[in-house]
Amino acid sequence: MSEITMDLRLVFTVPESGLKINGLIRGLKDGTPQIHATILCGLMKALEDRVIERLLTKDHKRYRRNGHQSKPRRLNTSVGEVAYCLAQIRDLKTGRTFLPLAQALGLPAHDHYLEEALEAPVGLTVHVSYRRAAAEVERIQGTSISPSALHSRLQEFAQAHNPFGDFKATPFQYLLVDGTKVHLQGSAGQDLGQAEMRWALASLGPGARFEPVGFWIDTSWSQIRKDLSRRLHYRKLKILFSDGGPGIEENLLHAGMKPQRCQWHGKREFPYLLYADGIKKAEQIPFTEKLESLPAMNLTQSQMEQLRPEDRPKVEQIVEETEQGFQELLQLLDPQKYPRARVYIQNLMQPVMTFLYWWLKREEVIPLNTNAIESAFSQVCNRIKRVGRRWSDKGLLNWLKITFYKIFKPDFWDRIWSNRNKKLPRIRLISIQASCYWSGSIT
Repeated sequence: MSEITMDLRLVFTVPESGLKINGLIRGLKDGTPQIHATILCGLMKALEDRVIERLLTKDHKRYRRNGHQSKPRRLNTSVGEVAYCLAQIRDLKTGRTFLPLAQALGLPAHDHYLEEALEAPVGLTVHVSYRRAAAEVERIQGTSISPSALHSRLQEFAQAHNPFGDFKATPFQYLLVDGTKVHLQGSAGQDLGQAEMRWALASLGPGARFEPVGFWIDTSWSQIRKDLSRRLHYRKLKILFSDGGPGIEENLLHAGMKPQRCQWHGKREFPYLLYADGIKKAEQIPFTEKLESLPAMNLTQSQMEQLRPEDRPKVEQIVEETEQGFQELLQLLDPQKYPRARVYIQNLMQPVMTFLYWWLKREEVIPLNTNAIESAFSQVCNRIKRVGRRWSDKGLLNWLKITFYKIFKPDFWDRIWSNRNKKLPRIRLISIQASCYWSGSIT
């Protein structure tokens, strides 16, 4: 282990009056890119001299100095942009000229944006467009990367990481699925129309967080079931949470699994079915009020979590009154006049009460609705539909991988970037000293 001592002399101009702490810090921040560039270039020069010295000492008859590159190599780093003219060495044996420092430090031959500087722009693309992410990083860090280059680097990063591997060793009990429409485009930018983007989250059970276990584009629920069965211990799943969309329960439920419909979705979608049966908004009120008045439809998660074994009679009464209320609602829905709304309620009444049956059987509280669980996806869907607008299926899936780490598993995100170069040797600052003195007379 060797040591390099660098003497760095900084000269600042100081206003005679009006200087405040924010001005002091801002002035230092403005000069930080220059300071970092000077330090980095100084270290590169010292390392380059040593590498060349070792080459010439090893075989002075073979290697000869051959000046420097005509143009400086520009490197965009996380501490700012650096420009450095690399020294050249001529190999008399092979006749070729090479750059010893570039070889020693593993400088990229063509890409000037170093990998260690990618964390900020790649992470920002989760929330904003590639263009805005690149512009914001340039504004804050002083390093520039084109939106197209950022897109390419994100694809490379995502393809090198697979967050949705084998989960068979993880004893998940709950599965939540949902989906939304996305707009796709082809390789030449052609409009491919809308497709369904679907996702699945799983949880270890009561009190445990849901985490994504898969994203799919334009994939059937039956195919998703095959994929999840291959990667999860599917038979151990006990409850399926969903909005009851077409094909979900038919394909994803196994024999010992219970469906739990979301309360919020149940109340929200009922008016749409009534409208489809020809019932205008004003005429829907008796039906929607009846559904919303059912005791089970008004329970909250906190109320369920406060239940004790002695509350069993109260829960049984809620179940009885809710079941009776559903039957009364069905009587209001004439199958000839309201076929869609009636079938909807028939399919809703049991699954939306699973949380009550589950508590009576096990005294275990499960989520009543998926609204809070899905809240993290609101920013994902907003980014997809309001910022990106149109995606390729491959590009969207790669972007979703980044989203998984950045939003749903931030500890994994930090670990990835801290571990990427963890095994590489690095320089370490072991001491620092600073002293200041005024030049000129004090007025």
